[in-house]
Amino acid sequence: MKLKQVLLVVAISAVSAIGSVWIYGKITGKKNETFVQATDKNLPVNYAGFFDNAADVGGEPVDFTKASSTAVPAVVHIKTKVPAKKISNNLSRNRNNSYEDLFEQFFNQPFGQQYQPEQRGSGSGVIISEDGYIITNNHVITDGGAGVADEITVTMSNKKTYKAKLIGKDASSDLAVLKIDGKGFPFLLYGNSDNVKLGQWVLAIGYPLSLETTVTAGIVSAKGRSIGINGRQSQTPIESFIQTDAAVNQGNSGGALITTDGQLIGINSAIYAPTGTYAGYSFAIPVNLVKKIVNDLIKFGDVKRPYLGVKADEEKFDAGDGAYIGSVAKDGAAAAIGLQKGDVITKVNDAPISSWTELQATVSSYNAGDKINITYKRNGNEKTVAAVLTNKTGTYDQLATATTIGDKLGAELETISKEKAGKYEIEGGVLVKKIKSGGPFSKTKMQDGFIITTINGMDITSVEELAQAVRSLRDENIQLEGMYPGYVGIYRYPLNLDEEE
Repeated sequence: MKLKQVLLVVAISAVSAIGSVWIYGKITGKKNETFVQATDKNLPVNYAGFFDNAADVGGEPVDFTKASSTAVPAVVHIKTKVPAKKISNNLSRNRNNSYEDLFEQFFNQPFGQQYQPEQRGSGSGVIISEDGYIITNNHVITDGGAGVADEITVTMSNKKTYKAKLIGKDASSDLAVLKIDGKGFPFLLYGNSDNVKLGQWVLAIGYPLSLETTVTAGIVSAKGRSIGINGRQSQTPIESFIQTDAAVNQGNSGGALITTDGQLIGINSAIYAPTGTYAGYSFAIPVNLVKKIVNDLIKFGDVKRPYLGVKADEEKFDAGDGAYIGSVAKDGAAAAIGLQKGDVITKVNDAPISSWTELQATVSSYNAGDKINITYKRNGNEKTVAAVLTNKTGTYDQLATATTIGDKLGAELETISKEKAGKYEIEGGVLVKKIKSGGPFSKTKMQDGFIITTINGMDITSVEELAQAVRSLRDENIQLEGMYPGYVGIYRYPLNLDEEE
């Protein structure tokens, strides 16, 4: 084939191809349009607002290595030991039981006395100063009750071990401070838990399941959480946890929750799991509350708690839009600035308040004598006033409290006098004067004249304390313990408040 013929064939082919494409575009162009968002910086008014502009579509990977290496040396392994001892188990003793009397005479020891075997515990702690002050949980160093373990040892990440002494503990917040002798210890710096944001990356560091130092990562899932766990060891529980999905297990208690820049923002304290092991969520005490409690324990040996002088509206305890006031102490800080029953506190200084648990934790992070701004709503109108916190709860209408809790439990109740408490050799208690038919008390085997001294291990010395304890245990199984004047032994009655009448 000649060159001219080849060039002619190529030219014809090219023209045919271009023509085909042009014709196809004319026929199908409108059917194959592709949707493309505008590339300018104007976003829809209903957009969620993650990106400030179109350029913010990427993100740098988060590096956990520096924070981990900084924090691990300052988080310690705490081990406790409680030696074997005799215990008295008179809880099921019945009045006028001749068999039990015969047992005591024959064996020359109280009925039900037995030995408790040696107990060992394990938890975590955080060094907060170069001279060896350590934060941990109160439940880590307990002897199983209200006391403290006989032996507490601290092991560093470098395997060095120290004997620790207790400086102070606070069951309400579940915090304790230990001290080890020495200088130059690695320690963590406090962050600001008020600045913690939902979705923020955090690291949990501790000694779970008696393993060596373990670091886990997660995000902040929620703030201001209350799960009712501190009510098991205190009549005045304080809970406003940071909730995360960082894996935490038994042994992590007392360990550190830190930011990705290595600052301490919480003390890991609890998990929420039906099996007793991690099942998705863990809870940490916010560091702003920790700082106040720890400073008081180091300085005074106990906590100097500040009070605003208000109590919760039980029906709206965790409403979500503020702390609803149920009553105001006549001589408290709230009364002095004109707060009233029905007011809704929405902010303390710059900290938003969405529930009663958040109000408790926020106020508890201050000191008595501090001046704070209270923002509240009344009849739809918002107002901000300044209040000076006091070191006393103030006085409330005790008769109303007694009537309310008495109606709830189905009994006439009365705080026993100091004279009677001394006569019965108890610290105090609540007398059940008369059990009403159809109420929760009537469905137990309790009898008139019973004196309530403890609820779930918490001492009860007044009707007021009884009411607080019942409220704090609203989601728990309740066990009442006490005595009958003139009879030997301790009596226990399970109480079901959810049972329909």
